[in-house]
Amino acid sequence: MVVSGAYVLLVHAVDCSMRSKAKVVKDFEFVDAGRKFFCSVEVPRQAGMQPWWWFRLDTGGNTRYAPFEASPNDTEDSVRERIIVYYAALLAAEARPAYQRPVWQKPKPPAPAGEIIPA
Repeated sequence: MVVSGAYVLLVHAVDCSMRSKAKVVKDFEFVDAGRKFFCSVEVPRQAGMQPWWWFRLDTGGNTRYAPFEASPNDTEDSVRERIIVYYAALLAAEARPAYQRPVWQKPKPPAPAGEIIPA
């Protein structure tokens, strides 16, 4: 894997700043509304991309979500609040009924001018 120097410095800077602040964390878990969330910061494999917060639920599934980029100013409380809001919006979107599109039909050709259309 080829990693650019700027990418290494960026990841190192975010990593160091997260370690240097006691209130900023990289991995944590919490329970909200009976659901257990596991949260972590991960650096994408692509060069030049920022670290992102990922979370998954303790449901036995493999689905993970990456709702926002990590910041050196993130605290456990700020990340928890953003994840709860994100997940609530996701559940609300899933609960909405699906939009049923009308069946597509080829448009009918217009009647020639001067012809009477029976009713």
